[in-house]
Amino acid sequence: MTYSTRRDLLVPAAIVLFSVVPVLGGVLRLAELGGGAEITPDNARFFASPVPVVLHAVTVSVYCVLGAFQFAPGFRRRRPRWHRMSGRLLVLCGLIGALSGLWMTVFYPKPADVGALLTGFRLVFGTAWVVSIVLGFTAIRRRDVAGHRAWMVRGFAVGLGASTQALTMGPWIAFAGPLDEPTKAVLMLAAWLVNLAVAEWVIRRPARVVAPVLALGENR
Repeated sequence: MTYSTRRDLLVPAAIVLFSVVPVLGGVLRLAELGGGAEITPDNARFFASPVPVVLHAVTVSVYCVLGAFQFAPGFRRRRPRWHRMSGRLLVLCGLIGALSGLWMTVFYPKPADVGALLTGFRLVFGTAWVVSIVLGFTAIRRRDVAGHRAWMVRGFAVGLGASTQALTMGPWIAFAGPLDEPTKAVLMLAAWLVNLAVAEWVIRRPARVVAPVLALGENR
């Protein structure tokens, strides 16, 4: 592996590492459901209706890990067919992940620390995730590569919210104890806003290398 290749994979590797929280959370939830864990007030909703949480755990894990490699420009250029095929899978996983999350937000019984404010935030950002993916997909169908990239980056930022939420809530819990409803809502909102701010910086920064990109919907 050359130095340029290693450098090109640094960002994807960092994103995969950053994705440990949602991926590990999904794995633990699947193990809990599949292993016949004791049913408690905290997990009873998942046992009562397991399909949405299983779909969410699997698709979000694939979305986070596979999506990380879309942030390696050299890797995409060397493997344009992989970029298109994986992109289609990412669209599917992202939509299923977002829609299953919205379903759980609306229909699952609310835990004690989830109030109307956090429910509203989840509905807003879950919808934003769906809209970003749809706009990104329709943009590439029009051969609008810049628009495709911008909307897909925004969608990925929303989808990776759980990782940043661990960073915003973890220190608070460590130093101040359990979260109440409004504090949890504000800290989760802060995580989404941080991710979107980083996404807008990525979208708007000047490109150092101008190179052709073979798009998701391009015909060969």
